[in-house]
Amino acid sequence: MILDSEADARAWIEASFASAPDQWTRLDRFADMLVAENARQNLIAASTIPTIWVRHIADSAQLLSFDRDGEGLWMDLGSGPGLPGLVIAILGSRPMMLVESRKRRCDFLRAVVAELDLKHVDVVEAPLERVETQPAATISARAFAPLDRLIDLSARFSTESTLWLLPKGRNAVKELALLPQPWQRMFHVEQSRTDAESQILVGRGQIGAKQRGKR
Repeated sequence: MILDSEADARAWIEASFASAPDQWTRLDRFADMLVAENARQNLIAASTIPTIWVRHIADSAQLLSFDRDGEGLWMDLGSGPGLPGLVIAILGSRPMMLVESRKRRCDFLRAVVAELDLKHVDVVEAPLERVETQPAATISARAFAPLDRLIDLSARFSTESTLWLLPKGRNAVKELALLPQPWQRMFHVEQSRTDAESQILVGRGQIGAKQRGKR
């Protein structure tokens, strides 16, 4: 089912993930802060504000459908305004690392984390190349880099059990087909719930040095 209205998006999130009142309070506050900050810096397209629950909140929350019982560190790369990372953090309690290199966006992320009292969220202001290597249970990236570069840069954080959740819009199949064969075999394509033409690449496993060399 494609979510095509704000009411549908809110109902689906409530039925699937958010049953506690404090989660709704935080989601509503995050949406308000996102819209307010968007007047100061370009975080989301202005045309998407009237459908913020479909285009951004539900679009982020849907990643939990593929990692409902996950544990361990979740790394959100190029987190920008906290999509999907902050939405995931509001709906769960596992450690979340938001990696973002732009200072103004990190300032916004830190403001949201403080306002919503998200103690399990760490904002890392640095290019991914400078982030300390550590194992990630889940890696997400909504609009970070072309797929091959994304995987190459984040490979050192992966383990045999790492789950990759990579929304790729309408180019998912095309980008996947351009990957080296060992990488392609790790992933499959899932339909987005928020756009009939968008897809999500879901993968499992570790990208090793030998795989990175096979182009």
